[in-house]
Amino acid sequence: MSHEHVSYLELLARGAGTEAYDRPVLLARASGAGPEELAGLEEAKQLALRVRAELEGRRRREAELSALFATAHDLAGLRDLDAVLRAIVQRARSLLGTEVAYLSLNDPAAGDTYMRVTEGSVSARFQQVRLGMGEGLGGLVAQTARPYVTEDYFEDPRFQHTRTIDAAVRDEGLVAILGVPLSLGSQVIGVLFAADRRARVFEREQVALLGSFAAHAAVAIDTANLLAETRSALAELERANDIIREHSAVIERASEVHDRLSELVLHGGGVHDVADAVSEVLGGTVEFTETGAGSARRAGGHAVREGDDWVAAVSAGGETLGALVLHGQPDLDPVDQRTLERAALVTSLLLLARRSAGEAEQRVRGELLDDLLDAPDRDRRLLRERAARLRTDSEAPHVVLAARIDRATGDTPEADAGGRESADRQRLWSAASHLAATRHGLASARDGGTVLLLPLGPGESAADLARQTARNLGGTLREPVTVGASAPVRTPLDRPGQVAVAYQEARRCLDALVLLHRSGQGAAAEDLGFLGLLLADGRDIDGFVGRTIGQVVAYDRRRGTELVRTLDAYFASGMSPARTKDELHVHVNTVAQRLERVGRLLGPDWQSPARALEIQLALRLHALSDAVAGR
Repeated sequence: MSHEHVSYLELLARGAGTEAYDRPVLLARASGAGPEELAGLEEAKQLALRVRAELEGRRRREAELSALFATAHDLAGLRDLDAVLRAIVQRARSLLGTEVAYLSLNDPAAGDTYMRVTEGSVSARFQQVRLGMGEGLGGLVAQTARPYVTEDYFEDPRFQHTRTIDAAVRDEGLVAILGVPLSLGSQVIGVLFAADRRARVFEREQVALLGSFAAHAAVAIDTANLLAETRSALAELERANDIIREHSAVIERASEVHDRLSELVLHGGGVHDVADAVSEVLGGTVEFTETGAGSARRAGGHAVREGDDWVAAVSAGGETLGALVLHGQPDLDPVDQRTLERAALVTSLLLLARRSAGEAEQRVRGELLDDLLDAPDRDRRLLRERAARLRTDSEAPHVVLAARIDRATGDTPEADAGGRESADRQRLWSAASHLAATRHGLASARDGGTVLLLPLGPGESAADLARQTARNLGGTLREPVTVGASAPVRTPLDRPGQVAVAYQEARRCLDALVLLHRSGQGAAAEDLGFLGLLLADGRDIDGFVGRTIGQVVAYDRRRGTELVRTLDAYFASGMSPARTKDELHVHVNTVAQRLERVGRLLGPDWQSPARALEIQLALRLHALSDAVAGR
């Protein structure tokens, strides 16, 4: 075997590029080789190139088969449909070597098609586009149930071009597109696409490979639908068996619950003891709720069915105190209905017996909070003693919350407005006092609303507590209650002057929520983004910038990248990748890769209007802080 032939084997062994196979011939020609030797080398070169092409084809087919096998394995253990579809789209993009791959599904109810999964896309408009049936390349694929490919989408007259589709495709920068149908039998349920931001020709083998991935995707969707139907059928069968077993013992349970309720009343049991006893006897789950009586209030003391639950109102003297709700027994026997009604009557008696003692404790809690707000110079030892008697945790950080019922103007006639507002304040104070007692805090009526001082739980923030309080009070009163929160106050009994300052911050936050049309919600300054900088007592600009774009800034510093500069140019260009690349003087693929990285750092919703506004403000504040630091 000649030296030159050995050279070709070495090139094959190390997987050299095709241009390297010309070197042995060039070297031989330079050294004066004769025509016969040169012809032999040329023949050997062509043979080596054919072997190389065959090896490359086998490696490509092995990669494709491996990916298809992995996809089949995903289907065999299907747990999360979204995860399987994402894996299919990612593998299709990788093996076809395209810049973008995506999958759309038909929505029969809406009569259009929507994006389900995208990979490599950076345009918010493209990711959210919905296509009418029959529109664009995807519409042609869905109509004919056949693959379609175009080297240049905008110059191809075969498709029904619309302004919406073309604008989205242009914003993403796509040129060459291949689409194959997702079919279940004769029905096309969607389309799988592979696309590039440059003109290219898709080979027949690539079309077939994408079709294989589309078949797997269709199987995944069909399997998920079948699993959902099977689980639903099993749940229905299980409920039917439960009803049959329980119905035979209904009379015995009625007798048992009568004895249990009588014993609870004689031994001073509580509301939750009644609920536990009835839960055990009826075989479902009974809970007492201060809201949710609904239609049960109008049922004259009878239990009523609401969905799969049974509800019995707990009332006394025309006042609704709450309801007992039975879960897990949708087809309740009439005898068991009477049992639930008797339990509601016993609950109302227990609540009335404890109301007078509770009202006295509420007044004491309100007086202590009034002293913290109005007389911060009171003896701290006496304040601590009063708090201890109320079982208030004086060592934990506390949050001051301002709460108010915000009813739209005109809901109440002018003549009745004053009386309605007074009733609202009383109801809100009562509900807030009960909440303060259960949370070992304080509550008082003030400034047309209510102020609360509540301890923070482990891992809980002021914003968490504000939202939880708004839900609790709103649910109790069955009306929207708006709650503004202060920053945490450490050991408020040691620094009572800080309680009044924190109350003013909570009031400002409450007023801001109303102005922002967010009545009925709870929030702290940190929830209000840039507006929180104005409301809080401290101007935590660095904290705002860090929460908003800190991950992007840190990434640039670690890697020496220009993600922050790219974001600035992207927003300045109207969020268009095509115009951004002109501003930065880079290729559109570079812009796409940077924005894809930004999406991974900030989350998929970073281009939504609200988040985009805060990101732009954070970019300005970051640039300003850098300029000040560089002086």
